[in-house]
Amino acid sequence: MEMTSTRPYLLRAIYEWILENGCTPYLLVDAKREGVRVPPQVIKDGQVVLNLAPRAIDRLDLGLDDVRFNARFSGQSQSVSVPVGAILAIYAQENGQGMMFPPDDEDADGVQPERAGPLLTEAASDGPAPQDDTQTPRPEGGRPKLRIVK
Repeated sequence: MEMTSTRPYLLRAIYEWILENGCTPYLLVDAKREGVRVPPQVIKDGQVVLNLAPRAIDRLDLGLDDVRFNARFSGQSQSVSVPVGAILAIYAQENGQGMMFPPDDEDADGVQPERAGPLLTEAASDGPAPQDDTQTPRPEGGRPKLRIVK
């Protein structure tokens, strides 16, 4: 069964968490991604950091496909739109706590590639791990590893 991305749900949850803790939410965006609409003068090294504090923006919409809001840049109100897949991180400006996201899996045409099967993880325990062909052996004294099963 094909499931929707967790990224927009995590973005909303972390955004609320940051605000509830009295901090300022910031987004780190890959400005080179198709569909990113931000003023060109705020882009540095292909990325842009956006302040999502309620006092700094208007009409915030944390949607399933994109994040939209109005903000002032150099005194002029402008509409900002960022595809959810272009968001690299959401974090609190005051302490850096938040969440980073892996680069989106979309190819250049915006088509999702076929996903691999489920990930299996071996839970850490004090006892010996069962040995079968679905688990990656644990290195001596090492931590559990993930293995992609196709």
